[in-house]
Amino acid sequence: MSVALLEFHCFENLWLYDVMINNMDPRRMTVNSSQSSFLVFSAYFDSGHLKYLFFVIVMSLYFLIITANVLLIVVICVNRSLHEPMYMFLCSLFVNELYGSTGLFPSLLLQILSDVHTVSAPLCFLQIFCVHTYGTAELANLAVMSYDRYLAICFPLQYHTRMSPCKVSMLIVLTWFSSFLVITVLISLMYCDNYSIVKLACSDTTVNNIYGLISTPLVILCPVSLILYTYMRILKICFSGSKQTRQKAVSTCTPHLASLLNFSFGCFFEILQSRFNMNSVPSMLRIFLSLYFLTCQPVFNPLMYGLTLSKISLTCKKLLCAGKVTGTTTHLPLQRYS
Repeated sequence: MSVALLEFHCFENLWLYDVMINNMDPRRMTVNSSQSSFLVFSAYFDSGHLKYLFFVIVMSLYFLIITANVLLIVVICVNRSLHEPMYMFLCSLFVNELYGSTGLFPSLLLQILSDVHTVSAPLCFLQIFCVHTYGTAELANLAVMSYDRYLAICFPLQYHTRMSPCKVSMLIVLTWFSSFLVITVLISLMYCDNYSIVKLACSDTTVNNIYGLISTPLVILCPVSLILYTYMRILKICFSGSKQTRQKAVSTCTPHLASLLNFSFGCFFEILQSRFNMNSVPSMLRIFLSLYFLTCQPVFNPLMYGLTLSKISLTCKKLLCAGKVTGTTTHLPLQRYS
């Protein structure tokens, strides 16, 4: 059976958990006649029995992400007082956090316990698709939420007319559909987001390059432009409006801005180390920075919105208090009377 060996030089920024390290040592992808292939991860090291400690830490983080996001999704869906546009968009954001973390953590947990750190090419590209769609949907959700805040603050009397339930549903569907559509075409054309792997293709990659150059700025610039425009209008209203308007803007926009900055921070470092030589940076720090937007954002969002938005925090406290009361309720024994 003939075996073709393709050597990977500068295997950078594959958007895969620990593979996201720049200028990795050259690795080989083996392709046999049946087109089966696998990738070898060089980010892992022999940690001995510490791998079980790492497994518990990562598993605990994943459990925290699932618990926090599912709790807020249930709170929003169950309580009719939270069936408002802002909370519906939040629900979509929390679903995306579950989606993105599920695209990372199960494979990461398996790799931590495994002695051989390899992954098949189909699973590799499936994870690339999940992580790409997560990032695109995250930015799109944040853009839609900024538009919602713009209407609520700048047009309070017309808000419910402009942001009807039908329009809310349409915006949520459009957010997810556009994210999946763009990344589906991107993966089918480019086969991987890393340009150094695209250059290994035997066929002409002109179409891939053109689509990448057009789609990438659009995916980033369109949501960012909408966010900047809406916040410029919100700031203008705040400076010229009443104290009550400013308080409303601060209370509702602060968690959104914090979430946007946190996500941008993680993406900035991921893009930075994919474009520049980061060999001088310690490997563990590079791994942390590569994983930041996939691990910290799904924890940051539910905690930020759950603690800062009064309606959600009060509802969560009522649920927790009700659970404590139910758990501590004692049943007195029935007395027998003769």
